[in-house]
Amino acid sequence: MTPEITNVFSGRVLTLNLERVELPNGRIADLEIAHHPGGAAIVALDGSGRVCLLRQFRHAAGGWLVELPAGKLDNREPPIECARRELAEEAGVTAGEWTELGDFYSSPGILTEVIHLFLARGLAASDLRPEEHEVFDVSWVPLDEAAAMAARGELRDAKTVIGLLWARERLAAR
Repeated sequence: MTPEITNVFSGRVLTLNLERVELPNGRIADLEIAHHPGGAAIVALDGSGRVCLLRQFRHAAGGWLVELPAGKLDNREPPIECARRELAEEAGVTAGEWTELGDFYSSPGILTEVIHLFLARGLAASDLRPEEHEVFDVSWVPLDEAAAMAARGELRDAKTVIGLLWARERLAAR
């Protein structure tokens, strides 16, 4: 069966469709699917072993969250280009060394968004350039401390928790 797709909404970031699909068990399901271009998040590690964390206002979350620098893929750009752009905009640094940590679906039951995670090292200062809709404070926290915060449930942003833990494991494996 070819999926039947009815567009409900198309906005700047999301497209919401009602999609009638045949599941692997042969049953037909009507699903609400939000299509998102995906994004990239960066674990930026400085020479002192600290990572960049943003205390950022998120209306959808009802207030402030602590997050890694991250952003939406623009115009189908490669995830690494998004990561480079967002690192400069939100952390005020560039990186000489990039390592892919992997990617994950943020909410696969309803959302097509894939987040690509990167470890950035060899940092150099650049201009901080937040976008008009962004309100955040930048801090640098030792990686072990940030990962412990994630493990204790003190960080509530999924990309941040996953990114910190994956980066710490990757670095420990070396």
